[in-house]
Amino acid sequence: MDRPLRIGTRGSPLALAQARLVAAALTAAHGCDVELVPITTSGDRIQDRPLAELGGKALWTKELDRALIEGRTDLSVHSMKDVETIRPLSLHIPAMIERADPRDRLIGAQSLEALPKGARVGTSSPRRKAQLLSLRPDLAVAPIRGNVQTRLAKIDSGEYDATLLAAAGLDRLGIDAGVALDLLPAPAQGAIGVEMLAARDDLAALLAAIDHRPTREAVEAERAFLAALGGDCHSAVAALARGRTVTAQILSSDGCEARRGEGGAEQLAHDLLAQASPALRAMFGK
Repeated sequence: MDRPLRIGTRGSPLALAQARLVAAALTAAHGCDVELVPITTSGDRIQDRPLAELGGKALWTKELDRALIEGRTDLSVHSMKDVETIRPLSLHIPAMIERADPRDRLIGAQSLEALPKGARVGTSSPRRKAQLLSLRPDLAVAPIRGNVQTRLAKIDSGEYDATLLAAAGLDRLGIDAGVALDLLPAPAQGAIGVEMLAARDDLAALLAAIDHRPTREAVEAERAFLAALGGDCHSAVAALARGRTVTAQILSSDGCEARRGEGGAEQLAHDLLAQASPALRAMFGK
């Protein structure tokens, strides 16, 4: 290629840090020149409402998709947990770099048990909210938005007593904060994917060299579970795969009902829905 490889990325500090990891991997593998192209997404612009109310994960990807399709970028870098389960056929994610710690960390207390009764905990994730309430129904869970630094500042200022943040994001930003929790994470949490136009055969070999197969296999299993389960951005779902075996949990929004199991993606989705109450199944359109 007679010009730098252009990598589209969101412009947040975490997104840029993740794009730099991909750029470094490509440079190490091929010695190629790389240019980061920051792009502001709808999810970055809208800061006053939970994204589940506004269209969910597509708000993180559609502007990056457009840049690829229009030829303004060659690749996009995504946090895989923010990528819709069903993607356009014109796009392809052939590579994922090695996954980081997939767990959540609690910021603001040494444990969930240490939080005072009625503590105000900030999260806009239906999964985190349901998991918190299933363990501590007395907590006051309230929406919180903004990048990692903004959320940490809201804890420091006392606006919230605590929040949950992805360990992978904190580590990639060099922030030593919080206590890891023994909760199942969001599907694909901690994984970074690299997307290209499906027709760009010239990029396939470049990306094959940086693909971490165990990460890709696990993430594909988690996303297959999501696809079989159905649901939308309001559904509370947690999943973590080891190889092709998925451990997963589905919960009611208030955390009062939770179903957990382990197995192959499609069968596990069927089994958990079969065990669920009609109200919980309805959260997944079943």
